[in-house]
Amino acid sequence: MVKYLFFDIDGTLVSFNTHKIPQSTVDALTQAKANGVKVYISTGRPMLFINNLGQIEHLIDGYITTTGALCVVGQTRFNCHRISATSVSKILDGANKFHKAAVVVGTDHIGVVNDSEELTKQFKVGLNLDFDFAPMSVVMKEPILQISVFFNAEEEKDVMDGISDCVSSRWHPSFTDITNVSADKGKALLAMAEHEHMRIDETMAFGDGGNDMPIIKQAGIGVAMGNASDEVKAVADYVTTSVDDDGVLNALLHFGVISR
Repeated sequence: MVKYLFFDIDGTLVSFNTHKIPQSTVDALTQAKANGVKVYISTGRPMLFINNLGQIEHLIDGYITTTGALCVVGQTRFNCHRISATSVSKILDGANKFHKAAVVVGTDHIGVVNDSEELTKQFKVGLNLDFDFAPMSVVMKEPILQISVFFNAEEEKDVMDGISDCVSSRWHPSFTDITNVSADKGKALLAMAEHEHMRIDETMAFGDGGNDMPIIKQAGIGVAMGNASDEVKAVADYVTTSVDDDGVLNALLHFGVISR
């Protein structure tokens, strides 16, 4: 029996086309919640970037954020994995070397290095983020949880080959999210399960991008969206339809989490 649902945001809950959650998904999650199922978010976004879940915010029981580097339930934050100061320096040196923008996520503030038109295009337009970045002098005083850098594949390899304590997870062709090697969505699921006293075999996780693969493999049931990449579909237990074609609803019906 599925008792705990975990959802990626972009491309899973929220359409890239409309920047909204399809009404069929809202209705499906409302019914699941009424059936006693708990709902959790599993996203590469830090909490400060989660601006598109207003339609279901009242249904959410907790959050896996920053690609698993921080979990949040109510006012409690746990499973915090910071990037070492040495690795932060190497990553930002790489961003400067290749003249690429980097979004630097602290525990309480987010800053940007080498702001660019591409960052504006992908973050402010593509992800619908209207966000004022904090000064880097403020951000760098905090533990750094994630750095999203607009490296291409070759630049990413060049920088990451020299960093052993971090992992790079790409869910978007324009940038990659770099976190502590101990942080991924699958490991965060285990931390959330311990905190919330869940059985892993009673969890179901949905996703569409490369950074969703660890949680899709770790969950009791892993679901890939119809718009997911082929590598994500390959590790899933079930492939549903796309986010814009009632994908969440169809999967929850298929597994009997809700009924018509």
